[in-house]
Amino acid sequence: MFQKLFYNLVKRYRHSTVPGWIMLLFDIILFIGAFAVAELFAWRFESHITWNAVWVNFIICGFITLTFFYIFKTYRNIVRHMGLNDIFKVLIACVFMALVCGAVNFLNNQFRVVSPVSRLIPSYRMVIMLYSMLALLMLLERFMVLYIYNQYFKRRRKEVNVVIYGAGAAGVIAHNALKQDNHIEYKVVAFIDDDKSKVNQLLDSVPVMRARDVLNQKFVDQKNVSQIIIAIPNIRLMHKQAISNRALDLGLNVKAVPHISLWMNGSFNATQIQDIKIEDLLEREPIKIDNINVVREVLDKTVLVTGAAGSIGSEICRQLLQYKPKKIIMLDQAESPLYDLQFELKNNEPYKKYVDSMVFVIANVKDQPRMEEVFEMYRPNLVYHAAAYKHVPFMEENPYEAIYVNVFGSKNVADLAIKYGAEKFVMVSTDKAVNPTNVMGATKRMAEIYIQSRSTDQTHFVTTRFGNVLGSNGSVIPLFKKQLAAGGPLTVTHKDIIRYFMTIPEACNLVLEAGAMGEGGDIFVFDMGKPVKIYDLATRMIQLSGLRGIEIKEIGLRPGEKLYEELLATKENNIPTYHPKIMRAQVRKYPLEDIDREYGELQDIMWTLDDRKIVAKMKSIVPEFISNNSIYCELDKKK
Repeated sequence: MFQKLFYNLVKRYRHSTVPGWIMLLFDIILFIGAFAVAELFAWRFESHITWNAVWVNFIICGFITLTFFYIFKTYRNIVRHMGLNDIFKVLIACVFMALVCGAVNFLNNQFRVVSPVSRLIPSYRMVIMLYSMLALLMLLERFMVLYIYNQYFKRRRKEVNVVIYGAGAAGVIAHNALKQDNHIEYKVVAFIDDDKSKVNQLLDSVPVMRARDVLNQKFVDQKNVSQIIIAIPNIRLMHKQAISNRALDLGLNVKAVPHISLWMNGSFNATQIQDIKIEDLLEREPIKIDNINVVREVLDKTVLVTGAAGSIGSEICRQLLQYKPKKIIMLDQAESPLYDLQFELKNNEPYKKYVDSMVFVIANVKDQPRMEEVFEMYRPNLVYHAAAYKHVPFMEENPYEAIYVNVFGSKNVADLAIKYGAEKFVMVSTDKAVNPTNVMGATKRMAEIYIQSRSTDQTHFVTTRFGNVLGSNGSVIPLFKKQLAAGGPLTVTHKDIIRYFMTIPEACNLVLEAGAMGEGGDIFVFDMGKPVKIYDLATRMIQLSGLRGIEIKEIGLRPGEKLYEELLATKENNIPTYHPKIMRAQVRKYPLEDIDREYGELQDIMWTLDDRKIVAKMKSIVPEFISNNSIYCELDKKK
């Protein structure tokens, strides 16, 4: 009958928390059993004990026991999630019970209470026996319930064999979190650690091994490992990438434990273990910049950022705010993205404390009267010009619009910077401006030429040039993510195409630093690291997704696209600066009068709306502009 009752109770509460009164009831039953055994033990040594003494002992010990059950709330623990703290609580409660009963016995002997009463006081032998047994039985009871729950009543979960890289504190915490997961049955088959003193040891009965003994196909197949968790929150980036790449080559799903500062409410669970993203594999060690230079440049100044709602422009705004400008004017023609940026900055730390210095303006840089109104109203000391059209195929089809925004829009902002006495103008350019093969790259080179020629003693013009940024709007990584979400295929234009990549914060850090060091007429080139093969990038993204059978489809180069990008033209050289990641390009400078004449002629041709005539004029201004895979290739044959 008792067994049936126990089974029904556990079955009823197998997927919810068992009420505390049930646990208390079981603990009381255990106390009664332990008390009976302890009395028999005491009777063996103290034959003078009577039934009256037994009942009084039961009342005294029962009162003390219930009191400490209540104080320590031992019956409120959720048994299925029992940990060391819960075990410790049971042991401490029993120790306090024994001490109080022992104190009663001691006080009785100390004050020599009359002999009949003395016989009613629990002896020290009985106390030790009683609470030792009670602690043991309570723990056995909880382990038994936990065992029954795990074996018979726990929901059947998907089983996953896991390796944890890191046998330190984070590895142990990750292991414990995996054991508590309610959706997947994780089995940690090995810990990996680089500390030789830990190798061949056991951690919670799991062996600690060397990386080479685990990260090989034989071990992975033998143990059926499907996942590796990197549990070293402060791991060096290059080491993390090496582990991830090796694991991906073995077909493992790669995850990582985030830094402790990112744990929710200071605690950690399995849901916080993050998937390694492609950005993690392309990221480089953080760049250090000289904050003193940027502070001196920005502090208490009025700053205008064009293209502020874009990937680069918005990050420039975020970073600039932390240098405490007097006012920052964030200008863009895109209404919805600018609204999103406004909402973010005004409502999130650490930016919202600078809300009084924020100004948001809807305007198009090619609209000269509107831009003049902005300059006249705010008179910026610094201008960061990030507004531009950048999509190569679109601009190849729309050269008129590309020139009006990228060339004449930049000209508008640059001319107004001089007119209204800005101290510095920093333009964000691209590696596609070097030996351009498309309209977009050529327009950016034309903007560079104009900007470089306009430096004065009052207004210094600086250009920054870098490649692709990870996760920027329209870049290849967001495209691959969308294609993966749709089930593939992933499309690459050519199997051998390569690109340079940089993170958005990294690029903006360097823009601010280069802007601070520029003295006028400079073009700064950033160290983009090693180029990445786009086909390999697609392969890695498929591996990271954990999907199988996703095809990579080669669709051919798009109009204006080239296999590789360059940061310097053939006739250009670079010289180092004080920052190891920033070089100063030595580029050809054009006479100011030639530029004014050429750009004036281009503007006259614009009114014809004849794309071929417009592009032909661009090629005369930028002789190195040789079209690739484009309808404008014919114009190069006529040169």
